Amino acid sequence: MRGFLRKMKTRLNTPVDYYLPLGEQEIHLNPYIGDRIQLTFHGRIQCRHCGRASRKSYSQGYCYPCFKKLAQCDLCMVSPERCHYEQGTCREPEWADNFCMQPHIVYLANSSGIKVGITRPDQIPTRWIDQGAVQAVPVFRVASRQISGFTEVMFKKHISDKTQWQRMLRAEDAHIDLCAIRDNLLDQVQADLLVLQNRFGIQAIQSVVNAQVQTIEYPVLQYPTKVKSMNFDKTPQIEGLLMGIKGQYLIFDIGVINLRRFTSYEVELIPITGGLF
Repeated sequence: MRGFLRKMKTRLNTPVDYYLPLGEQEIHLNPYIGDRIQLTFHGRIQCRHCGRASRKSYSQGYCYPCFKKLAQCDLCMVSPERCHYEQGTCREPEWADNFCMQPHIVYLANSSGIKVGITRPDQIPTRWIDQGAVQAVPVFRVASRQISGFTEVMFKKHISDKTQWQRMLRAEDAHIDLCAIRDNLLDQVQADLLVLQNRFGIQAIQSVVNAQVQTIEYPVLQYPTKVKSMNFDKTPQIEGLLMGIKGQYLIFDIGVINLRRFTSYEVELIPITGGLF
């Protein structure tokens, strides 16, 4: 099984089902948990957009020319509040119309602790799974990606917007009363929320009424006590017991690897005998 890596696809189940795209194949990984597998990087990187060969993967899978020209690689994708669409300087206005100028969800999640995040409605619960959240709840539905960025910044005065990946991988986070935390945070951000609603209009920032907390369980036999990160650039061949999957990480008995970081790398997966079962 060999091809160019893409982000693992997921299906909400108990536990989550993971599928590894390698070229035209999609490999269901859950059956391999507890088995010994080998992953080999064959030295080729192919841009996920234009298909040209690249010495390095930029912004999770792009060659340098595409990284410089595509709107989806712009800085505002990381910091949506810095959107410059209205200034007429967007790299790809038509792409932005279909992606950025569309409704987004601002949510709270419990991954390595409580955090705030944003995503498109059609990316729920995929976004939460990719971050390794064990709980998540939508809080606001807003009119555009930029507004979601400003709303996220409002919450960032009180909680983080980052997942501490090492902590996330060391153990399953204990469940918390996410609705109570949400209500407490909403009390704290009321003044800033009114400022945003006065600027963009009340209809542009709407509360998600009666939102239910989504709980997520991951296919993990054993969490590592120490998290050692593995890297295809330094170690082209990785072989070990697959102990579980969480977020976009494969958890081996010898360390962990973030497959999303190596999008567009040509990789071969070989099941090896001698697993736990």
